[in-house]
Amino acid sequence: MQQDMTTGSVARHILDFTIPIAIGNVLQQVYNMTDTAIVGHALGPQALAAVGSTGTIMFLVTGFAQGMTNGFAVLTSQRFGAGDNEGVRRSVASGLALSLLCTVGLTVGFSVFMRKMLTMMHTPDDIYDMAYIYILIIALGIVTTILYNLFSGFLRAVGNSRAPLVFLIISATLNTILDLWMIIGLHMGVAGAAWATVISQGVSAFLCLAFLLKKVRMLIPLRGEWRPKREHVRFQMTMGLLMAMQYGITAIGTMIMQGAINLFGSTAVAAFTAASKIQSIVTQPMPAIGTTMANFCGQNWGKHTLSRIKKGVRTATGMMVVYSVLAALLLKCMLPAMMGLFFSRGTDIQSLMPWAETYIFLSMLFFIPLSMIFICRNSLEGCGYATLTVISGIVELAARWVMATIATHTHSYLLSVAGDPAAWLAAGIYTTVALLVLIKHLEKEPLAI
Repeated sequence: MQQDMTTGSVARHILDFTIPIAIGNVLQQVYNMTDTAIVGHALGPQALAAVGSTGTIMFLVTGFAQGMTNGFAVLTSQRFGAGDNEGVRRSVASGLALSLLCTVGLTVGFSVFMRKMLTMMHTPDDIYDMAYIYILIIALGIVTTILYNLFSGFLRAVGNSRAPLVFLIISATLNTILDLWMIIGLHMGVAGAAWATVISQGVSAFLCLAFLLKKVRMLIPLRGEWRPKREHVRFQMTMGLLMAMQYGITAIGTMIMQGAINLFGSTAVAAFTAASKIQSIVTQPMPAIGTTMANFCGQNWGKHTLSRIKKGVRTATGMMVVYSVLAALLLKCMLPAMMGLFFSRGTDIQSLMPWAETYIFLSMLFFIPLSMIFICRNSLEGCGYATLTVISGIVELAARWVMATIATHTHSYLLSVAGDPAAWLAAGIYTTVALLVLIKHLEKEPLAI
């Protein structure tokens, strides 16, 4: 089902589009958490720390792929909003060609430099080999991540956020089954968790493609439309690289932060891993509404309705301010109970709680600026101003680097985990100001859009 967000109730469009994405994001985190929980229970705290220590590299791998494919889909949403059906189909053709080309380069690049990244992050010696095996398999399977994000991005560009949710539910269920079979049944260790993730992601990509071919024929290029237009390739490549760069810069910042945390040993890493997984579940509506705003602004940008873009930003901001407060309260209450899900009965949870609580209690104070990053940054991306979002990534990187540098010299765990809140505050302020300045500029020069 397609959804034209250039007419009708702004609030209803935002909610209808966001809710399936938020559910899907939560499911994604749940089955990532399932990986972690099964690893922790079946293989022990060291294996959990090994998987957790690669979290920032995994974010780099998957984030780069997601940013790139989201950039390719921006043109699709703009052409759909403009009512240009041929432009929609041609954007799909060029986006697919660019994705396949980039897949080769990313697979080779991540595989070659994986050991160097783990070493740079001060990965503890007792978990290094397990961490390398896990993240290498994830990197080799990046093609499944790229294709799923590309196909689901095309669906969302034309207003369909429900079909990707269905495929994600299937993928999450399959991932859990494969986790249990490969880790416990086949005794494959952390490699089993990685292969379960790659295989389930591949299934979701295949289902997305099958749905496109059967149900959304408007996205399938006709004969003669498979040859990409030069201007489409130029725009998509620019957007894709800029958005991937933004994700990449953010990931490098989190890698620097993880490196500072790794200095405190595998116990601290395991506690931080569990706490960050719990926090990720609670905050998933924030990137979900960000995805909504990218597509909402993209469609309305294509139709040249700036007033509707402004209303959408105001509506989304109001929703997220309320949710940020509720999420912080929920996280504070659920943390002790949720921590126990990640470890076997013999693990001393109380020894882990101080590490986890320090990170959680500091982070939840900055949920509002975190939500503003997603609203404003994705709105800028939907309007085609990806260069501004790259700067937001640089701001995040700088904040995390400063905190990690100070933390390393002072050997302070508090300052190590303060990297996230510092980055959210700095980038939240920047993206909000950038979007407000852009809107004022466009109000004075409406022909610019």
